[in-house]
Formats: sequence, structure tokens, C-alpha cells
Amino acid sequence: MNKPFFSCGFVLLAALWSASVQAEKADRDKPMNVEADALRYDDARQVSVFTGRVVLTKGTILIRGDKVDVRQDPDGNQFGVVTAEPGKRAFFRQKREGLDEYIEGEGQTIDYDGKADTVKFLSNAQLRRYVGSKLNDEFKAAVIVYNNVTEVFTLDGAPVPGSQAGAPAGRVRAMLTPKSDAATPPAGTASRAGVSLRETPALRGTKP
Repeated sequence: MNKPFFSCGFVLLAALWSASVQAEKADRDKPMNVEADALRYDDARQVSVFTGRVVLTKGTILIRGDKVDVRQDPDGNQFGVVTAEPGKRAFFRQKREGLDEYIEGEGQTIDYDGKADTVKFLSNAQLRRYVGSKLNDEFKAAVIVYNNVTEVFTLDGAPVPGSQAGAPAGRVRAMLTPKSDAATPPAGTASRAGVSLRETPALRGTKP
């Protein structure tokens, strides 16, 4: 069966797969491990700046980029801003709770917020869902925000100044794999494996 392709010129709000397929919640409490070519650490401000072929892991989370700025607040929440090399994109990957499913995302900049449990992909952003090793769904936009707590993510087609070309300016793109007929829920019920998209006029013009 062919995969449907959607192209929309406004911000979309997408309800991600049910709570039974949420991201690994334990990841936010796992230690953050980082490898890089160099490190500058400011103990007073609790800020670390890693540069050069950075690889960050936190539970099932894997992040790669050219530079990662990490800070920690007084409550122990960790935050990271990942920057890619010029002409490339930073990379994010996380396993979904209790399933052989993974979320992968890329952007020129990735902003990880451990307190809010969100990941923001900026400039030439892409988000993909894999079932095992098979690509199931794919999204492209200028900005993608992925929220592990609310099971919601947003796509914004508004271009980011200075970003590389991705989806056409002002547009977002989505490829969704249809479910098999046997797995189709009765009318009026929510799909557990699919993604429901709806327009959100209140979010139009949202800036990253």
C-alpha cells in the first residue's frame, strides 16, 4: 500500500501515539555521558561546553553534533543545546517505551530541555519514527518540537533566518504509513499506532 503524503502551509499539532507507546520516561533521570575532542567546564555556573565530534548518551537517548552546551539547574535538571557542523545537521535518537520503536530527529540545532522533557529541532528539521529497522513515519519542517510529557509535537513551516533549505518556506511535510485493515479501530476511536493531525490556528506565526 502506498504511503500518503501531506503538505500543509500552517503549523500543525499532532497527537503522538498513545501513552502505551510513549518515550522512555526513565531517560530524564539517567546520568548524561558525553564524549568530545575538548571540554570547557564552569563549576560555578554548572555549565559544560563540549566541542568536536560530540557524542552524548542519556539512557536510551543518543545525540551527536559538533558542539554541545550543557547546563544543570539547582534542582538537577539538565539542558543541552547541540550545534551541527556547517552544512550538516545534529542528530537525536530515543527508544519508545516498551516497544521496538525509535524516534530519530535532525536539525542544524537541537535544544534538549530535561525539565520540560522536550526536544526542539531547529532549521532544516526532520523527525522519523522507526518500527524495528523500518521507517514508518517522517516529518519535515523548519522547526519541530517534540514533547515527551504531553505526547504532542508541533511542526512549524516558518523559515528560521540563516537556515538551510529544507521543506519549502512556510510549509511542513509529513509521510504517514497507513495501518493494516485488521488493526483499524472502530469509527470514532483513536488509533494507537497512527498519528492524528489537525490544524491549530492559534499557533500560526509561532516563533521558534
